[in-house]
Amino acid sequence: MHILIAFTSLSGNTREVARLLAAHCRGRGHAVDWTEADDAEDALLPILARPHDRVLLGVWTDNAGRTPSDMKRLLALLRDTVGLPPAARTAVFGTGETQWGMEYYCGAAHRLAAFLHSPYPVLEIEQMPHGNADRQAIQHWADSVLAAPGSAAC
Repeated sequence: MHILIAFTSLSGNTREVARLLAAHCRGRGHAVDWTEADDAEDALLPILARPHDRVLLGVWTDNAGRTPSDMKRLLALLRDTVGLPPAARTAVFGTGETQWGMEYYCGAAHRLAAFLHSPYPVLEIEQMPHGNADRQAIQHWADSVLAAPGSAAC
């Protein structure tokens, strides 16, 4: 399977989740393309243009549950160049802090999943992934997303 992991990270928390996801997917024998949403457009375009069996999007939560602007830019670029990926092949992971209120916790990830009509549950990680429980949650989520039926690469 060919997987795209595209994410935005402010403090490194979401980047660490993406890194763990990429390592797990590669360990399962999958090819992984990796990009950060704030990469330059000329660096993003060749990666986004490749066919992917799954698209895993990661986001941290900004101001009152909003999606950061660099992820919005990446989605617009994706939409305008190759089209948004089919919902059945798109899953979202996010990081957040419950201290800002449960109504905002991983709010950007939930907004993004709803916008893309993703059928998968959102992977939520509190701040930086710590310990075995977070690692197992990340691996279980990845395995369930990758095992789900999907059509040809997008």
